[in-house]
This record gives sequence, C-alpha cells and structure tokens, in this order.
Amino acid sequence: MFDFRLKVFHTVAKRLNFTKAAAELFITQPAVTKHIHELESHFSLQLFERNGTRISLTAAGETLLQYTDQLFAVYRSLEFDMSDLAKKHTGQLRLGASMSVAPYVLPPILAAFHKKYTDVRVTLINGNTTQMEQALLDKEIELGIVEGRSRNASIRYTEFRKDEIVLIGQADHPLVRKGGLRPEELKQVPLLLREPGSGTLEVIAHALKPLGIKLSQLNVEMQLGSAESIKSYLLHSPCLAFLSIHSVSKELQDKEFAIIPVKGLQIQRPFFFIQPQGQGEALAELFIRFARTQ
Repeated sequence: MFDFRLKVFHTVAKRLNFTKAAAELFITQPAVTKHIHELESHFSLQLFERNGTRISLTAAGETLLQYTDQLFAVYRSLEFDMSDLAKKHTGQLRLGASMSVAPYVLPPILAAFHKKYTDVRVTLINGNTTQMEQALLDKEIELGIVEGRSRNASIRYTEFRKDEIVLIGQADHPLVRKGGLRPEELKQVPLLLREPGSGTLEVIAHALKPLGIKLSQLNVEMQLGSAESIKSYLLHSPCLAFLSIHSVSKELQDKEFAIIPVKGLQIQRPFFFIQPQGQGEALAELFIRFARTQ
C-alpha cells in the first residue's frame, strides 16, 4: 500500500549498506540506488552521506527515518485492524527474545500461533536482554521477551511467565552425591556464567547479594554467550553453571545433568514481554494474548 521507495529508504537506513538492502528487498543494487535518488530529488535533500563504500544518514535522512518508523507502525496497525474486521489477521510481527527464552520457551508457542494465524508472518531474532531492549528502542522489533531485573523508562514490561534458575553439573559430579553445598562453597567451585548484559547473570547477582556473595568473588572459569554453549562445555568439564530450568529440562530427564542445591538459595524470576511505552501495536497485543493461553 505504501510507497515502495520509502521501504527501500527505510531498509538502507537501518542496514547502512546498499548491497544488504538490495538482498533483503529482493531487488538489484542499481534499483536501490535509483529509488534513493528519486526520494532525494523529490525532497531536494541529500539523505545519505557517502564516504567511499561507507554511508551514513544526513540530518534529513535521520528525520525521514523517524517518520518512516511511525508510518510503517501505522500501516501495520491499519493492516491488522482492517483484517480483524474481516475476521482475518494478517501482517508482519517482528519478535525478539533473550537466549533463555528463544530456544526453549517460544518454539511451541510460535508453532501454535502459526497454526491459528497462518497469514501472520513472524520473524524472530535473539540475543541477550540488553541487546533485545536496544532492538526494541531501535524499532527493529515490535515485541520482545526477556528476563532480568533492569528497567528502562522507555520500555513497558508485562509479566509473561515464571522461571527458575538452578545450579547444575554432570550427573556424576561429587557434589551431586554430597547432596549440595553451602553458599560460601560457591566461591571455591569452578563456575560457568553467562556474558555481561545477560538477564540471567543480572538475576544471579541479585540473588547472591543476601548471602553476602558478589560475582567478583566467584571462581569463574569462563563466561559464555548462550545456554547451549554452557551445556556443551559442562559435558566435558567438572564445572558447575547457573541456568534456566527451561534450558536443561531434556538433559535432566536424560540424566546427563543434575541439580545441585545451594542451601538458602532459590532463584526465581519472571520472563517479561517488552514493548515501547504507549499504545502497543495490534499484532504484538494479539501475540501476547495468545501466548498467555499456552
């Protein structure tokens, strides 16, 4: 419905790369250049600064990007609302999820959502909580699902469901046979932790405070960027790791790993939907309502 030239501009502005924009839009790079030149001619303004192979937005380009973000949000809502009147939901929903949610919690929900709303196109990106919050603020996604305790005033947080973080190790680990460990012993055992910016790491740090333990006091062997990399490492190491119960349910069932209790420590947290402050987009609201029924 909207001017395709604006979509071309928006894609180039987000990627700052004509070649990547052309591939994403399934058109040629000369076609991308032609559309941008037509827009610049229409507004009598330069939208991009060109420095060799690198480009950046001019002040006019920054302004147009803000308006196209708003226009496309309106178009998505318009498409949804008009389809809803016809009892048919269509459009595109861009989701983002943190690494504790994307591989373990979302797949069955996404499959059920697609079965019910076959004409809604869903894309999913993942990263840590900090990255997903930034993707939301940068308008790369309409809806995110994250964990953690941080709060950004520009973001609306809505609780989704509960999670528990547990300490795990190989099923034959000596501490499994011992039945657990005391909090002060956490400072001696080698641990794997998630990377800085991870919501899981933030929650662990908060939970250890009442026990008088700081992350800097732990014997951290390595910090890794996903639960999958931590689990693979654990299979070849006597380390222990704090992970979401959702991420290790299969390994616990298969008796590859076991939970190691820590006296006086129970780490529970909610997963949150994140949206920009203000009125949420229609497809995002639809997905939230659906996900809560699963």
